[in-house]
Amino acid sequence: MTDFSDADALAAAVRKAVDETPITDIHTHLFPPSHGDLLLWGVDELLTYHYLVAELFTVAPRDVTPQAFWKLPKRRQADLVWEHVFLKHGALSEAARGVVTTLNLLGLDIAGRDLGGIRAWFDAQEVEPYLERVLDLAGIDYAVMTNDPFQPAEVPHWRDGAPGCDRLRPALRIDPVIVNWPAAAQTMREAGYGTAPETDAQSYAEARRFLTDWAGTLGDPVYLAASLPPEFRYPSDSPSARTMRNVVLPTARELDLPIALMIGARKGVNRALGDAGDSVGVADVTAVQKLCAEHPDVKFLVTMLSRVNQHELCVCARKFGNLHLFGCWWFCNDPSIIREMSLQRLELLGATFTANHSDARVLDQLVYKWRHTRDVVGEVLVEKYRLLFAAGWRPTAEEIARDVRALFGGAFCDFLAK
Repeated sequence: MTDFSDADALAAAVRKAVDETPITDIHTHLFPPSHGDLLLWGVDELLTYHYLVAELFTVAPRDVTPQAFWKLPKRRQADLVWEHVFLKHGALSEAARGVVTTLNLLGLDIAGRDLGGIRAWFDAQEVEPYLERVLDLAGIDYAVMTNDPFQPAEVPHWRDGAPGCDRLRPALRIDPVIVNWPAAAQTMREAGYGTAPETDAQSYAEARRFLTDWAGTLGDPVYLAASLPPEFRYPSDSPSARTMRNVVLPTARELDLPIALMIGARKGVNRALGDAGDSVGVADVTAVQKLCAEHPDVKFLVTMLSRVNQHELCVCARKFGNLHLFGCWWFCNDPSIIREMSLQRLELLGATFTANHSDARVLDQLVYKWRHTRDVVGEVLVEKYRLLFAAGWRPTAEEIARDVRALFGGAFCDFLAK
């Protein structure tokens, strides 16, 4: 039944499967090259990503202020991050190590610390073949984008029918409908829909029409998506819960689309840092439980930002077949926490969850996020298969391949097909 004569041979087979299995990256913030500057890539975008900007202001001299930083051109901002985070303090954080991993796997001499030479290499790349190279290097079959009809910079590209990319698939982002109805209503009204600042039956119907029309514009989105604050409650009489009940859930049901909820981001705790100023809060898992229980015909994809929420959320997923857990989001996307969450989920759910998603806003981040995830998940699986082997179970190569693929996107695809 098995080709493995001992536990070491089994471990080697597991590591090989983890390294070679294609990944479906189910949540990113990437765009096709046709969207121009919205697709971020290159070393300066890596260095000025908000993970590293936040780190910069923990180590830089006091005269390097956020106000002065944001006035600088991108390359000068990147120079400051390079100087203070990498050269003067060491690339020990996960975000900093990620840049090193990325540049190394791209074949660049990161040990030489020649930022000018690295920039020259990126300047010589053409975006279309470079995108394919990065996807191949990360081992990704396709990635799901985040496409937001409430973002003015993004809308014209879709309205003009800009060509997409076979390996980047759309998802319809709907945050403002839930968390800021007055702003969402104004955007929809300016687009020709009859939405009022105060919610009523007519406004709800028009909002559903807006989302349905945008699903058609995007062309078969994979899911509806929203990032929610830790204070989100359901059911309740809050505007967020009302629009969830009257707009989002009926639209998902009509379009037969899952709802992806990312819960726990506390926005703007330090507004001077821009996107780097967001933080984390403990969310209410009961809201997910109630959504799943009240709407068994709707599928929910859920990730939560706080480490504190993970155990309760994992138990919740044991109770509802319409709930799929995915990823180690943002502040949980560190190797120590990925390991902990992967072990916990395997022990409670088996291989029925999606181990990670990149959440990449910069194309190149796919390289390190998936290399580091493969390393951690690979060792977790080796540990689990060794325990099975010691208990007398003899996994086959086919079973190992099945389980690894499940964690890297197969379980997600199965969930969508249910």
